[in-house]
Amino acid sequence: MLTFAICATLLCFLIINVPVVVAIGLTAVVFFAGLGDGAFLAMLPHRMYYGTTGFTLLAIPFFILAANLMNVGGTTVRIFAFAKALVGHISGGLGQVNIMASVIFSGMSGSAVADAAGLGQIEHKAMVDDGYDPIVSASLVAASSCIGPVIPPSIPFVLYGAITGASVARLFMAGFLPGVLLAIGMMIALAVMAKKHGYPTSPRMASCGELWRTFKEAFWALLAPVIIIGGIMSGFFTPTEASVVVSLYALILGFAYKDLKLRDLPDIIFSTIKQATGLLFIMAAANFFGWLVIFRKLPDSIIASLVGMGATQSAVLWIIIAIILIMGCFLDGNTIFMITLPIFIPITNMFGIDIINFGVAMTLLIMIGNLTPPVGMCLFAVDSFAKVGVVNIGKAIWPYLVVILIATLLIAFVPQIALFLPNLLLGEA
Repeated sequence: MLTFAICATLLCFLIINVPVVVAIGLTAVVFFAGLGDGAFLAMLPHRMYYGTTGFTLLAIPFFILAANLMNVGGTTVRIFAFAKALVGHISGGLGQVNIMASVIFSGMSGSAVADAAGLGQIEHKAMVDDGYDPIVSASLVAASSCIGPVIPPSIPFVLYGAITGASVARLFMAGFLPGVLLAIGMMIALAVMAKKHGYPTSPRMASCGELWRTFKEAFWALLAPVIIIGGIMSGFFTPTEASVVVSLYALILGFAYKDLKLRDLPDIIFSTIKQATGLLFIMAAANFFGWLVIFRKLPDSIIASLVGMGATQSAVLWIIIAIILIMGCFLDGNTIFMITLPIFIPITNMFGIDIINFGVAMTLLIMIGNLTPPVGMCLFAVDSFAKVGVVNIGKAIWPYLVVILIATLLIAFVPQIALFLPNLLLGEA
């Protein structure tokens, strides 16, 4: 009953348009004070401070900075040109290029919104100029941007690791095969739709000379994922240190390409600060909310109810999937992580669900939320330049949502897919 009351109160605050960070913090305050635990409110500043001071969390602003530097510094243009030479001739033409470019860019930024807002603008314009319907183009840009947080590096994985204590390095490794699976699924779906609807396709495969030229131009950009993953795997630096390395690398690359100017840096830094502080402020409030959840022993009561019902591991997974899909329609993914993980993690531990695989499945679920109105962040990011309407993009995106959902279910119920690489490269957990 208490669990329902807390969730209902939080939902009511959100329905009346109370800012997310205020709604989360205020819910915790109401229930601490209302249940006679008002003395614990003195811990509010401490818990908010504690929630944003982990070393792992330093990776978030630096990965955001790296993505912003690459979007301004010409890296995305070169990635798109190479991807076009590589797969532009496949059925679906520039749509396939869109997906491949997102796969490459995801190895540097780890942010779906950064992919959608930066690389997405280049992809959308090229597709529309090539004869694609603007709504179809916008829907594909939004869908492919969700590959970013699955293939390492990944801001949601960093966040998940900070909240749960799971190894970020193992999460990065676990995301690679699901990310590739997701990209292949989208490419197959696009190829089927391209034949059915007659989407434009490049007339021929790029010549070896053209492929080599675009590869040389994009080489240093393509090297970024190798540096990040290679450094983490070799133990040369941690995932947090990798975020600093890739930011410096993006800065040097932008100046080397001569697309990044000193006068661009203040705007880039200010944009990064706004994005990072907004996320970390929500996390600060969510830490206090999580403390309420633990203090009132909500996971224990839920576990007792599930055990009493005779719930199995599969049943628990189906319940969690349904909850996250519903919440994804109304909250952004990072907020969902911070609200639900303090409740879900003890439950998954009790039912023997692997914490690394669960992190990958959760990330895929919040990617679906990024693509579903009314609060689909990637839909709004794409519509900011496509100007075709969020509702129209939402209607056209359903084939890709089906692909992401199928990939999510495969990962959730066949954990060997995600765990193969971390177990192979880092040993059994």
